[in-house]
Amino acid sequence: MFTQDYLLQSLLVRGEVSNCKYHASGHIYFTLKDPGGVVNCVMFAGNRAGLSFRLAEGQQVIVGGAVDVYAKEGKYQLYARQIKLAGSGLLYEKFEQLKRELAESGMFSKEYKQPIPKYIRTLGVVTADTGAAVRDIIQITRRRNPYIQIVLYPAIVQGEAAVPSIVRGIRALERLGVDVMIVGRGGGSIEDLWAFNEREVAQAVFDCSVPVISAVGHETDTTIIDFVSDLRAPTPSAAAELAVADIREILNELEEYRRKLQQGIQRRLKDSRMTVKQAELQLKAFSPAGRIREKKMGLLGMEEQLQNRMNRLLQEKRHELELHIQRLKGLSPLEKLSSGYSYVSDREGRNIRSVEQVEPGQQVTVRVKDGSFEASVGAISRSGAGKQESQV
Repeated sequence: MFTQDYLLQSLLVRGEVSNCKYHASGHIYFTLKDPGGVVNCVMFAGNRAGLSFRLAEGQQVIVGGAVDVYAKEGKYQLYARQIKLAGSGLLYEKFEQLKRELAESGMFSKEYKQPIPKYIRTLGVVTADTGAAVRDIIQITRRRNPYIQIVLYPAIVQGEAAVPSIVRGIRALERLGVDVMIVGRGGGSIEDLWAFNEREVAQAVFDCSVPVISAVGHETDTTIIDFVSDLRAPTPSAAAELAVADIREILNELEEYRRKLQQGIQRRLKDSRMTVKQAELQLKAFSPAGRIREKKMGLLGMEEQLQNRMNRLLQEKRHELELHIQRLKGLSPLEKLSSGYSYVSDREGRNIRSVEQVEPGQQVTVRVKDGSFEASVGAISRSGAGKQESQV
């Protein structure tokens, strides 16, 4: 009876989503409720094309589908083929219609996508001059590369004046000649983000000669310019990450390129030398004169080794001789005299080392580096005595 009833095969049911579960198979199980009742619903994976957003608890939706009996449990349920958000359904239909039109015109084609330059000097930003989006972009850009110049066009991003303001911002930064442009704003409802779903904004992004990164809302938000732009970023912060290369990574890459270049040059030089050497050896191998030269070179090598060994041996002996000379100098009395010392002896030539060996008036001989002289002992002072014993 359910399957034969035409009305039950094409229903629109409005209610609040609850008990929503995404199954691993791709099916979605949920319940629709309102103050008057509850109905179980299921959307099979094959019908997921009829759902343009992520179903969640508490959403007011309009579900289109058919009613049938689940024989295993003996109860009826609604088999959903299409789900729209209630209250925003018209905007979503308008969004899908414009999306289809622009896709058919080729504005989403990869052939028109411009590559985002890896290294930039100026970054253009079209967004509101207040709010988290512009602060996040500036903060992340400064952290990744403080040398980047940021040019902000303070656009109106919500309301009736938003569309012409955003278009003017894109064209102004294009005329200024920035390297890459970020167009976007923070998150919000579909109504808040609607300016970025208008045809005029999409056309301005498509016509822009500067690569454009769209950064509208949060990761789950999708707007028309996301498809038209050269690159879509899930958030404004992510857009700054994509647009601005990290200066530390750039320096590391340069160092890596320098190292690879140096290694490549050394490898090529080594290979070339080896090739030349092998060719030279092959020529010598087939030439009697080459063999003779080889023997001569062997003799010269041995002669050089012998000479080197002789020089090394002489050097070692000279070093040993120098050590002996220095040791003898250290023991030589003449060296001591040359350093300012003198040698004192009595009449018999005995070395005087203590005051106990002399008396007042005794004659002594004093030798210095350039001669000797006679002296007479005058006063005798003993260490620590504090006074002279006698004096003449």
